[in-house]
Amino acid sequence: MKHNDSAIAPAGIAVSTPDLAGAGLPEATAHGPHVGRGLLLAVLGVAAFSLTFPATAWGLEGMGPWTVVMLRSVLATVPAGAALLALRVRPPERRHWAGIAVVAGGVVLGFPLLSTLALETSTTSHAAVVIGLLPLATSACSVVRTGARPSRTFWIASLVGAAVVIGFSVQQSGGMPNGSDLLLFAALLVCAAGYTEGGRLARHLPGWQVIGWALVLALPVTAAGAALALSAEPVALTVHSVAGVLWLALGSQFLGIVVWYRGMAVIGISRASQLQLAQPLLTLVWSVLLLGERLPPAAPVAALAVLLCIAVTQRARG
Repeated sequence: MKHNDSAIAPAGIAVSTPDLAGAGLPEATAHGPHVGRGLLLAVLGVAAFSLTFPATAWGLEGMGPWTVVMLRSVLATVPAGAALLALRVRPPERRHWAGIAVVAGGVVLGFPLLSTLALETSTTSHAAVVIGLLPLATSACSVVRTGARPSRTFWIASLVGAAVVIGFSVQQSGGMPNGSDLLLFAALLVCAAGYTEGGRLARHLPGWQVIGWALVLALPVTAAGAALALSAEPVALTVHSVAGVLWLALGSQFLGIVVWYRGMAVIGISRASQLQLAQPLLTLVWSVLLLGERLPPAAPVAALAVLLCIAVTQRARG
């Protein structure tokens, strides 16, 4: 059965399901403290994700791309798997495993691999603005998957925000997309699918269990991949490379996704996804502070336009 996205639910209508109650999770509503808590969790997730590209750049200083991708997932599986075992969490019901597989393919494997390969030839600032299209892609996936019907105002604001991101990206690349752009576009598509399924599943399971089981499901691939990558790619460990991979594993791959999925479950996939319009701008700041990249002159203008779009989408109702 399809569930309506709480981002477009009328105020005062609960978005919880019987599965939520059975999982012991608090009821989420479209108003009051629940929305405030959901927004906070989603914002924390965006803040964690904004460091993903700078951390990847750091990891690539001492490791190959395949090593970075596979190690981050294997390391993230350690706390996730330990928590599942320590709390004796039962495996999800059979009906949830298809969605968990989508999360594993999109969030654990697809996005990390494609974006890391792109960052071998792209700057983090350029990659950040291309991935800025992720909120619109996630909203589109949620419409197809959950039957959500956001309002016209919501879609107009989303399209304007996406247009700002596209214009910024084209201006920075000289109007000619390259191979790294194609990898990034593919990355945002698979990530949008993973986010949509994760947000939907987080209505039935705690967010940490969703990503935890996805990591466990992908472990045979990531463990074998890590072994092969370590034997084939040179490794020259530095403080940056170690710190980068550790953040990717614990911050981006596990803790960030835990709070992000829970935030989406409370306020809705479409609404939460629009908060990510701020992510490329945060990444630009980190690219300057952590990597010493030059901030594009158009960034402040793009920041203001994107933040205005976020304000509109957060107020939109179906």
